[in-house]
Amino acid sequence: MKKQQLWMYGILAVAIYLISTGVSTAVFSYSGGATNTKKSAIKINDKTTKPLKSFMVDPAIPRTEMCPINGKMYTKQEKTTWDTRRPLAVMIENHAEARPQSGLALADIVYEAVAEGGVSRFMGIFYCGIAAGNVSLAPVRSARTYFLPWVLEYDALYNHVGGAGRCEDDTVDERAKALCQIDQYRIKDMDQFGISFPTCYRNYDRLDHPVATEHTMVCQTDKLYALAATRGWTNVDSKGISWDKKYEPWVFKDDAKEADRGAAISISFVAWKGYEKEYGVKWTYDKVKNAYLRENGGVAHADLETEEQLQAKAIVVMFAKETGPVDDHMHLLYTNIGSGNGLLFQDGVATKITWQKLDRTARTVFSDPSGKEITFTRGQIWVEMLPIGTTVAY
Repeated sequence: MKKQQLWMYGILAVAIYLISTGVSTAVFSYSGGATNTKKSAIKINDKTTKPLKSFMVDPAIPRTEMCPINGKMYTKQEKTTWDTRRPLAVMIENHAEARPQSGLALADIVYEAVAEGGVSRFMGIFYCGIAAGNVSLAPVRSARTYFLPWVLEYDALYNHVGGAGRCEDDTVDERAKALCQIDQYRIKDMDQFGISFPTCYRNYDRLDHPVATEHTMVCQTDKLYALAATRGWTNVDSKGISWDKKYEPWVFKDDAKEADRGAAISISFVAWKGYEKEYGVKWTYDKVKNAYLRENGGVAHADLETEEQLQAKAIVVMFAKETGPVDDHMHLLYTNIGSGNGLLFQDGVATKITWQKLDRTARTVFSDPSGKEITFTRGQIWVEMLPIGTTVAY
């Protein structure tokens, strides 16, 4: 082959490379790749996305609208958004490898109970706190039966990744078949197995360390609501019935004056003995903020999106009968329909309480020793369901 021909082939190869590179870069940028820095874009494996510290509404705008879930005050603009929706209940795991979670700081209420093997799981109720914009929720995990009676209190959308037992699954105890019960109870199911990208997707680089596949599922609140609307589940269902037709909100109040607040205390517990190192919980009361700051496994428990320590205005402990494991999958059961005892921590004060839930869809009511319904301080509420006999130190 002549030298002139070699030079021609070489120049042609370089030209083809440059053209193909330019085209692919343009396409990638246009489709929302790593060079797209718009905050609204969903980016996978992108470490440049800023945390949601800016997820705030202008503080100068009056907070005149009360959230029916936890009593917190919001702007009219936010209420205009949540009025078009129904609550969203999302299963978020608490495996030590999967922390920090995304989105818990913006939940209105968080329920916590053991899933299996001493490892707790969260269910966040999202409604008012996410009205200002889209939020990433992660890691989303599977359904358990004892969370379903809480989902039904809000007639909520239920977002999860599969769950324990379909009706025909002979390997799962009948009482633990969450997927079966979701169908039987006609829960508005948002199972990730029926949801595609970009509403939910696996992000292996969400954290700064490698994790197993089961710890990688991320779902987006705005996209979940958009999908729910296509299924006829907005603030009303396909029959035009509002989600809050039978909803009974709790009673709320403003913060106690600082002089009337209790002393700075800490609350600590672990659902299963021997699991303190990774799953021991500690809430420390900040008298000035009138809030309880959470630690998990001996370290401050932060939200990946806000980069701030989780905090709550009220901590409810409800003691419930634990049964199990009831099958070879190590599934547990908790009796959270009926009544029992508990503790309330708010305004720096500890109070012995009782809880009552008359049936599967009834609102759980918390009462003081005199039988009067509890009045909660406005803001995020955590409900900690613990086995009867668990020691809570405070």
